[in-house]
Amino acid sequence: MKNKTNHVPRRSRRFTVGAHAVVALAGLALSSLHAAVTAGPGGQTSASTGAPASDADALAKKLANPIAAMISVPFQNNFDWGGGPNGDGFQWKLNIQPVIPIKLNDEWNLINRTIIPVVSQNDIIGTSSQTGLSDTTMSFWLSPTAPTSNGWIWGVGPAFLFPTGTDDLLTANQWAAGPTAIVLKQDGKFTYGALVNQLWSYAGDGGRAPVNQAFVQPFLAYTPGGGWTYSLNAESSYDWTGGQWTVPVNLMVSKMIKIGDTQTQWQLGGRYYAEKPANGPEWGLRFGVTLLFP
Repeated sequence: MKNKTNHVPRRSRRFTVGAHAVVALAGLALSSLHAAVTAGPGGQTSASTGAPASDADALAKKLANPIAAMISVPFQNNFDWGGGPNGDGFQWKLNIQPVIPIKLNDEWNLINRTIIPVVSQNDIIGTSSQTGLSDTTMSFWLSPTAPTSNGWIWGVGPAFLFPTGTDDLLTANQWAAGPTAIVLKQDGKFTYGALVNQLWSYAGDGGRAPVNQAFVQPFLAYTPGGGWTYSLNAESSYDWTGGQWTVPVNLMVSKMIKIGDTQTQWQLGGRYYAEKPANGPEWGLRFGVTLLFP
């Protein structure tokens, strides 16, 4: 029989605090959504680019750009095997990550992406099991509405980590912040670039290790037509305190599908950990659905 990792009263308190924090963050995201929808003239949002909403290829290409001026709500399911002290652990993580652009003026957009993870894992930490919310990341990028003269698209801004985890083993229990930046180019059917951030703790539980972590995500996408996208990325993170890289490499295929009046993108792919901690997973799968509001 598996050991429980927390006393019920403490977990209950943490779940309440985490849930309240997520509700507050969701409220901020919804207020940003309202601002985005009402920002443009004649009821148009900042996502409008002149491309027909039914053009699956145009939408697929925009989705290849992480800071495209288009409202989207990805639901990203990640399944990882082979972690834990005995190499038989399993983790499921659902990342709910709405991307909401706000048109500041004719020259600048503010892009907001929030990542809210829901986790269920077994035998990852000892022989225990945890299910609940993990910590929430929120990023903002100030980005020009038009590419540079050489065709580069870029954005810079702050990133924040909020301790919304509902279990002691699903949270760093730290408040963290730092810079984030992204640069990419869309050249014909190819999109390539990189997203980076660096987070440092500025408050939190003094008995827990502070956050000092870099994230580097190089990416490449190919959109051949027909609403298809083939993509490759490495969602690399580096723990400066422990001196440890974690480098999952993802290979994915995506397809645009219109359901009723809603444009969606469906994604399936595999993941291999090129570098990982001693108890890290060996491989994984990803299945995602993205709702679009162009």
